[in-house]
Amino acid sequence: MHTGSISRRMLLIAAVWILMLLSVGGVALDRALTNLISNQFDEQLEISLNAMVLNAEIDPFGEVRFNRPLGDQRYLEPNSGYYWQITGGDYLPYLSRSLWDEPLPIREDERAVQPIFYNGEAANGEQVRIAQRTVGIPGSDVNWQFVVASTRAELDQQIANTRGILGWSFAVLGIGLLLMVMLQTWYGLGPLRRIRQAIARIRTTGTNRVTDPLPLEVQPMVQELNALLEHSERQAEEARTHAGNLAHALKTPLTVLNNAAHAKSPDLDETVLREAALMRRQVDHHLARARAAGRRAVGLARSNVMESANAVERAVSRLYPDVRLDIAGAKDATVAIEKQDLEEILGNLIENAAKYGGGSVFVTVDAVPEADQCTVCVEDDGAGIPAAMRQDLFSRGARLDTEKPGTGLGLAIVRDVAEIYGGSVELDESEDLGGLLVKLNLPRAS
Repeated sequence: MHTGSISRRMLLIAAVWILMLLSVGGVALDRALTNLISNQFDEQLEISLNAMVLNAEIDPFGEVRFNRPLGDQRYLEPNSGYYWQITGGDYLPYLSRSLWDEPLPIREDERAVQPIFYNGEAANGEQVRIAQRTVGIPGSDVNWQFVVASTRAELDQQIANTRGILGWSFAVLGIGLLLMVMLQTWYGLGPLRRIRQAIARIRTTGTNRVTDPLPLEVQPMVQELNALLEHSERQAEEARTHAGNLAHALKTPLTVLNNAAHAKSPDLDETVLREAALMRRQVDHHLARARAAGRRAVGLARSNVMESANAVERAVSRLYPDVRLDIAGAKDATVAIEKQDLEEILGNLIENAAKYGGGSVFVTVDAVPEADQCTVCVEDDGAGIPAAMRQDLFSRGARLDTEKPGTGLGLAIVRDVAEIYGGSVELDESEDLGGLLVKLNLPRAS
C-alpha cells in the first residue's frame, strides 16, 4: 500500500503552477504587445491626419482643398488600402483617388476635436482602421470631418506574427521549465534513493548503520533510523541476555535435581521443592523484565499514577483488611510507562509495605512536583531496614523476613522494570511513620 509518488506530486504541482503562470503572463503580454502595435499603427494614421489638416484650405467656392498634394503615392492608387476623405456641411466629399469615388462610412461626431480611432469597412468590403477629427478651417463656418484610413491587413499580420512568436516562445519556456523541474525533482530526491540503497545494504550485507553523508533536510530521518536500528539491536541483545541469564539460572537447580535423582537422595522431595521454587523465582523475574522491555518497545506509553495506585489499593485492602492504606497527591500525574507495568510496580511496593509494616501504609503521588521525574513515595510504620542492608534487598531472592510467604523478587522486579523505562528506586527511612520509605522515580509523560 502506498499513497502515490512524491515525484509525480511535485511534477503535477509544478506543471499546474507553470501552466497557470504562463497562461496569465501570456494573456497579459499579448494584450500589452497588441495595444503597443495598435497604438503605433494609430500614431501613423494620426501623422497622416495632421498632414491633411495642415495642407487644407478653403477655395473661392467654399470647398476644402489641399494647397499641395500628400506625399504618399498609395493614396493615388485605386483600392490600395490607404484612403483619406474630407466631408462637411452640404458639400460633396473630398476623396482620395484610392477610394474610387466611394466614400468611407464614418461616424458623424461633431465633437471629435481630438482624433478618434475605430474600425470600419470600405465600400469594397475591405476592413480598415480609421482616424477621424473635426476641424474648423479659417474662412469657413463648416465643421469639416477629416478622415484617414488604412487597411487592417498589415496591422492584423503584425499582431498575428507577434502572437506566433509569443506562442512558441512560451511553449519552449514551459517545456524548459518542466524539464528543469524534472531534473530538480530527480536531483532533489536523490538522497531518498541513497537512503533506500543504504537500507538495502543493511539488509543484505549486515551493516547496522546508515553512514552515508546526506543533506541536512534528511539527516534527522537518518538519525531516527539509526536510533531505531540501535534500539532494535539493544532489544535483541537484551533478549539474548535474558535468555542466557535464564538458562544459566536454571542450569544449577536442574543439575542439583539431576544429581539428587541419580543418587536417590533421601531428601529428594525437599530438594525438588526447594529447587523448583528457585527456578520459579528466576522465571518470574526474567518474564517480568521481558514483558516490560517488550511493552516499552511498542511505543510511547502514558499512565495515570493515581488511578493505578487506587486500583492497587483496592486489591491490597482485600488481602490485608487490617492495614490502613492512605493515598494522597497529584491526581493528574502521568508517567511514560505502561499501565500494567505501573500497577505491577506499585503492587509490589504497596503489598510489601502492608505485609512487612506495622499496619499503616502511606502513599504520596508526585511527592516532588517540580522534579523532572514523577516521584511516588511508599511509607510504612514497620521496623525499617538498616542502611547497610538496603542495597541487598534488590538482589533476586533476598528476603529479610523468611517467616512470611514470598519469593523475594518484589524489589528486584520493581528496580529492573523501573530502569527499563528510565526510572529508579531508592530506599530510605520514613520520617513520619518510622518504617521503610521507598522512593519510586518514573519519567513524566510528555
